[in-house]
Amino acid sequence: MITRNPRRALPAAVAAVATAALLAGCTSGSGTAAAPAATTAAAGTTPTATPTPTPTVKPTGANDPALKAFYGQQLAWGPCPKDPQNEEDTSALQCATLKVPLDYSAPATGTLDVAVVRNPATKPDQRIGSLLLNPGGPGGSGVQMVTYGPKRFDGPLHDRYDIVGFDPRGTDGTSPLNCLDDRARDGWLSTDQPGDDHGKQLADACQAKYAQVLPFVGTRNSARDMDVLRAALGDQKLSYLGMSYGTYLGSLYAEEFPDRVGRLVLDGATSASTSLIQHNIEQQAGFERALKAFAADCVTKDACPLGKDPDQAIQKLSAFLDGLKDKPLKTEQGRTLTSATAWTAVLSRLYGGEKAWTGLRNSLGWAMVRGKGDYLLDLADGYTGRDKDGRYSPSADAYTAIHCADGATDAPAGEQLQAALADLTAKAPLVSKHDPMAALFDPDCRIWPFRATEKPHVIKSAATTPIVVVGSTGDPATPYAWAEKLTAELGNAVLLTRDGEGHTGYGASKCVRASVDAFLLDGTVPAAGIHCPTD
Repeated sequence: MITRNPRRALPAAVAAVATAALLAGCTSGSGTAAAPAATTAAAGTTPTATPTPTPTVKPTGANDPALKAFYGQQLAWGPCPKDPQNEEDTSALQCATLKVPLDYSAPATGTLDVAVVRNPATKPDQRIGSLLLNPGGPGGSGVQMVTYGPKRFDGPLHDRYDIVGFDPRGTDGTSPLNCLDDRARDGWLSTDQPGDDHGKQLADACQAKYAQVLPFVGTRNSARDMDVLRAALGDQKLSYLGMSYGTYLGSLYAEEFPDRVGRLVLDGATSASTSLIQHNIEQQAGFERALKAFAADCVTKDACPLGKDPDQAIQKLSAFLDGLKDKPLKTEQGRTLTSATAWTAVLSRLYGGEKAWTGLRNSLGWAMVRGKGDYLLDLADGYTGRDKDGRYSPSADAYTAIHCADGATDAPAGEQLQAALADLTAKAPLVSKHDPMAALFDPDCRIWPFRATEKPHVIKSAATTPIVVVGSTGDPATPYAWAEKLTAELGNAVLLTRDGEGHTGYGASKCVRASVDAFLLDGTVPAAGIHCPTD
């Protein structure tokens, strides 16, 4: 999870609806699956085996004799556990557990249980197959994406597809990673004076609790899990809708299993060729632009707490947020709204686009005019996964662990560090001013206990089926230039553009949704150069 500004890619299932709260915790599926006898790393536990951490060894998938039992397993579907926080009707949903190797280079040394849910096609006689989903993150729960929005895909898509969600390694129902206790996390997230050991505090806690799992939670292993799931679902090829970080997961799948690529849609694109440092600089620039757009809109509204001068509005906003370092606001809950927490609250609302601006404007008014920080604190809690009882998401640290397992260990120093900081300051002077080092190293993998061998690289699709990439021109978290870059790098891909603010396009534009659905249903590839308006 984050310590300063919300630069991580918010699960797009949430960001697509401006008024939606972050998905609450949900227990994963029931059922068992046949697999080789081995030590299992279930939720909250670690395996007793001590496998060699080699997460980037390329497997041969279903052709590997050591993986035959995994690929041949039958999922035991059953009713999903009732989640008291979920008011949706989930009676039609079915849950199961998929067995996968902890270490694909040594499949016999241990296993993981992957939580899976499906919403069966409503017209089974017209069924195409399964559509796998990933909402983003890293750390977003595919199970929650389905269970908290069972009607999200109602219509032709759900008529003909089983809608399937799964929790990637380290998230929610699949060996979730929650390294700090809730009280420690409150302080860790909200402090405006992080010490030199701030990152080490989290790294040490994760090492102490999850040492045997951490080397294997990287995205490439989740892509391999996804292929095992494809086989267990009975699909010859993968149909997939990945949003935000889910585009990276989908890209790695296409690299690992090009002959298994069916219809892949990557919405809110990231590129595997960009280092984490450069990724963060470009993402900060995206938030800076979006914040300016919000401020410019605010001054045209009544009761805007930023005044009426468009040139001064953004400066007034950033000065107020930074000023909370010296003068934090107390809330009725007895908690404190710090500068770090307030920045998290404000930037998190930029994911929702213009539909989220009214709520942000009102929350800022309560804080800036009335001195009440409760509403901004609520927004920050929703983003960081803190419930009203002070409990955090069971996979609160998946974001950091997955990034670090993906090789995000580049650590410029000396002149290189100064050059990176200068680039950050030039492109995002306001949103990075609060804590430039935290903005640059998000997450901080410099002291992570494992060194992954994954490196930034260009992924070129060798699949015969084109991949559809969706980019939004005003996306703060995954800037539009990334969608253009990924489309060019994949080669056999087409770019579908949404014009407008906010993160990802599928949930924000009927035009995008129609084009994506036509591709998933009939294989109709969008024509190059299509631009869709925001609803």
